[in-house]
Amino acid sequence: MTPIRRQTVFAGLDQPQTWPPTPRAPRPERLDRELDALPGVGVTLKRKLGKLGLETIRDVLEHAPRRYESAADELPIAALQRAEDEVVITGEVLNVTKRPLRGRRTMVTARISDGTATISAAWFNQPWLADQLKPGTHVRLRGKQGRYGFDVRSYDVGDAARATADFAPVYPAAEEIAAKTVRRVVDDALPNVVHYFDALPAELRERERMPLKRDALAALHQPQSEDEAERARERLAFEELLRLLIGIAQRAAAREQSLAPSLDEPGDLIARYRTSLPFALTPYQEQAIRELDEDLKRTVPMQRLLQGDVGSGKTVVALYALLRAVEHGRQGALMAPTETLAEQHFLTIEGICFELGVSCALLTSASKKRERELALQADVVVGTHALIQEGVELRDLAVAVVDEQHRFGVEQRRALTQGRAPHVLHMTATPIPRTLALTVYGDLAVSEIAKPPASRKPIVTRWITEDRASEAYTRLTGLLREGRQAYVVCPLVELSETTLARAAEAEAERLQHGELREFRVGCLHGRLKPDQRRAVMARFNARELDVLVATTVIEVGVDVPNATVMIVQEADRFGLAQLHQLRGRVGRGSEQSYCLLVSRAREELTETASKRLESLVATTDGFELAEVDLDLRGGGQLFGTRQHGLSDLHFAHIRRDRQLLERARVAAREIGGLIDSEALDLDA
Repeated sequence: MTPIRRQTVFAGLDQPQTWPPTPRAPRPERLDRELDALPGVGVTLKRKLGKLGLETIRDVLEHAPRRYESAADELPIAALQRAEDEVVITGEVLNVTKRPLRGRRTMVTARISDGTATISAAWFNQPWLADQLKPGTHVRLRGKQGRYGFDVRSYDVGDAARATADFAPVYPAAEEIAAKTVRRVVDDALPNVVHYFDALPAELRERERMPLKRDALAALHQPQSEDEAERARERLAFEELLRLLIGIAQRAAAREQSLAPSLDEPGDLIARYRTSLPFALTPYQEQAIRELDEDLKRTVPMQRLLQGDVGSGKTVVALYALLRAVEHGRQGALMAPTETLAEQHFLTIEGICFELGVSCALLTSASKKRERELALQADVVVGTHALIQEGVELRDLAVAVVDEQHRFGVEQRRALTQGRAPHVLHMTATPIPRTLALTVYGDLAVSEIAKPPASRKPIVTRWITEDRASEAYTRLTGLLREGRQAYVVCPLVELSETTLARAAEAEAERLQHGELREFRVGCLHGRLKPDQRRAVMARFNARELDVLVATTVIEVGVDVPNATVMIVQEADRFGLAQLHQLRGRVGRGSEQSYCLLVSRAREELTETASKRLESLVATTDGFELAEVDLDLRGGGQLFGTRQHGLSDLHFAHIRRDRQLLERARVAAREIGGLIDSEALDLDA
């Protein structure tokens, strides 16, 4: 498609806006059309785009480039040398081969000639190219010399050259869909920017010297320079931050109007709870408890975020908060995102509650009607989304704890407190950089448990490639013979739960008859029924199984101190926060623990994937890793799970945009009372 031609939109707001060439009345509903309304987007491509979170034309237009690719030198093949800089070559395909690699991956190799010499060009995990690159096809390739010849970073077939040589946006993509395909879809969607209304008041736009949103989006996707692209991003980020800050202020103001039960000083029940613990609380836990107590005294509902690294002892503090409700004759509830995590919490706190004479019940979607009725009357209710289903009425809720709170959408978190005003403690073991926490969760007070108990040793983490995978299993078998237990985590692939379950079962079977034939191997995945899952975990806890082959169902909520080693297969497929969470399943006791990350060959990995794995090897500090993740991924998708509501940031970079954030704060204070939430689309 021919790029949209326009004059720069940043020449000054006093200049006439000449793009688009023919003014039209905005029709915002056209932005919400599904992507098959665009030319060339069929069922298959629509499905692949959906995996990137791109479902509507609006989604595509707000899919920000992660970088821009400047022009590279074009060289004849005969002049290529091993160098750090990327170059562009053009030539004709002589022949093509495709061969499988380990772990369901492929490599396509083509011999390319330009008349001066020939070279072998390699593509990884793009098997369809074997059919596209027919002998005689003219290609233009961007990349550099590597292990397999010319490692191709981007390419075009035929006369197209924009994707490989010119200043062009590079979009976040996925294995099933190339960045150049995303670029083409964005280009096809771009004429629809005319349908954006501009929410920023004209006075504010003029003072900040900012263009209309439609012009900024056009410049973001088709800039003439990096400077123009950055100014476009800042315009879009400013509105995003302004919308966020106004929404936070509105939420905080609404909470001030609610009335929560005042829970005064801790009493006998809390004293007995403290005495029952077989360990002393850490200074960080004690500080978090002091902050909780101050909140619970007030009649304004508490909204506090308790964040701590894996294994830092957040559950002890959470149970403290729940018991504060119980000792005042009220009810406490803990909501977890998965049945596995809810069951683990229940098993952890049930015994303590029994000793204290406090009733405790588990409520999940698997609970029978009678079990549900009894659970709703318990002093402490532990559950999943079942706690917020229609018809579920808690007896007298005073304190609610939402664990792994970023896994719940805004509406789900709100549903737990619908019609009530309890004190709410949000918990996460995925530490959030404080800058982000105070912005995205600006209406929450933040408590941190920064360090785990001193008795726990840092987990030794190693990164190896698949050709050395046997070394990982040699290390594993040595530790198993010493009486330890282990996890083997199966690759993260975009398949159905049923397919993932079968893959995990097949891997468990392979290991049982292969590298781990002298040991007892079990399997855990999301397709098991709750009682089956509990039975497998009970066997692993009782040391009746030596190795647990699992999917990411063990990411949170699994605590077996004797499990001291973990192997993560194809670790490069996982996000940084998820890998850190998985690693936290070992190192739960006083013994030295190990995490072995197995990846594809280094030359097959993206720069971002390599940085993720290097970071995990370098540190076990979740707060430090959260800062790295924020840099690598940006604030909007920090947690790896799309969050609908105020935490989505497509254009703003919290750490990099601190000055822009301050400008947005000033604007929010000035106009916050003048703009309603619908005008800025707060929940979009």
